Amino acid sequence: MLLLAGALSLAGCVAPVADFRDTVAEAKRSVFPSLVYVRVITEDRADGKLEKVQASGSGVIITEDGELLTNHHVVDRASRIRCQLTDGSMYDAKVVGKDKDLDVALLKLEAPAGSVFPAAALSRRSLNIGEVVLAMGAPWGLARSVSMGIISCNDRYLESCGDYTLWYQTDAAISPGNSGGPLVDTHGEVVGLNARGNMMGDQGFTIPSPIILEVLPNLRQHGNAHWAWFGIDWQPLKDFERDTAFDATNGVIVAGTDPQGPARAAGLQPNDRVVAIDGVPVTAVFREDIPALNRALALRPWNSAVSFDYVRNGVTGSVSVTCNSKGDVEGKEVELKRWGLTVKDVNRFDTPDLAFFVPDGGVFVTSVSWDGNADNAGIKRRDIIKKIGGKDVKSVAELQTQYDEAIQNLATKTQVGVDLLRKGRPVHVILNYREDPDKEDE
Repeated sequence: MLLLAGALSLAGCVAPVADFRDTVAEAKRSVFPSLVYVRVITEDRADGKLEKVQASGSGVIITEDGELLTNHHVVDRASRIRCQLTDGSMYDAKVVGKDKDLDVALLKLEAPAGSVFPAAALSRRSLNIGEVVLAMGAPWGLARSVSMGIISCNDRYLESCGDYTLWYQTDAAISPGNSGGPLVDTHGEVVGLNARGNMMGDQGFTIPSPIILEVLPNLRQHGNAHWAWFGIDWQPLKDFERDTAFDATNGVIVAGTDPQGPARAAGLQPNDRVVAIDGVPVTAVFREDIPALNRALALRPWNSAVSFDYVRNGVTGSVSVTCNSKGDVEGKEVELKRWGLTVKDVNRFDTPDLAFFVPDGGVFVTSVSWDGNADNAGIKRRDIIKKIGGKDVKSVAELQTQYDEAIQNLATKTQVGVDLLRKGRPVHVILNYREDPDKEDE
């Protein structure tokens, strides 16, 4: 009896535990009103000509005046963005800023002055493995859904998109259409932006919100992440993928420097072990340590000088590297309709394999219209255009000028010689553009 009384007395001192279902429901209520279903009209040039294509994704409102976050790939090449909120209201939106490297875009709802929207809070904390999360979005083009899971990994390195960030991996269902939607913790805060999933939806990857918060001011001010560029590739001290381990406990290895980059010009060399940056010690033991280093450097102001202390063959040294602008990761794609192809500037970041052949700039073919004039001439996708009619081509702007001149002179000339580079080998073709694609479509 005394034992029972003691137990009752003890039980009376314990605070009641909240029902987990109530916790999840409250987290959902905090963010769900801020969820946005995003539909876009995009420009597609896959067949060498401009076509309009409809696609969809998700987003989340982060300010009461209508700023919202989504993925870069959701609104890339969008000619119109249409948003539907959870209350059924609909608005067009414009792009304020976007970044392909992080796959983040900041939009603004085009609403009447004074409009107030439900805004979700972006969390500044990093998540731990095992934390419960909710993935919200519009999978499969179906407006608004919620799935639940845990953080499977809180520092996943994805080589194809890991220059500046590690990712959250979660088993909360993230399917096509969830892109750009929020990942939410049990406190009702947005802890990340869902960006990568699979058809089954059983594993997905999310951009952590603290990283988004680091670039958000630049997206607002500059329209992009405003990355600085040093032209350095890093290698950790212990590189499992390359089966390499360096005999050191501190620092990070210079794997290579871009031939046109400021680091090479300043004197940094491959295999240098950088031990401090601006006097602050730096160490990257594993590849998961590299994105934070890249991001810290890339967020430096353009044209700022940064000192690198290094060890080379047992001898210490220091160099000052003045960074410059990384610029557009992906240039503008241009349609040359009469010729039956689309082109884009070669970019050392977006197409490094092509930039190797034209380090001083060039233009490459992004698509060829089936059975069009370029296709009949033998021009292929990813060919680098070196010359048109004997004139050098260094940029899309130069090529556009030559194309405009060719169209103006159709009455007297309908073919031109084209010098190409195909996988590093020179190719010469004759482009006959006598056929008018507009008349063939009639």
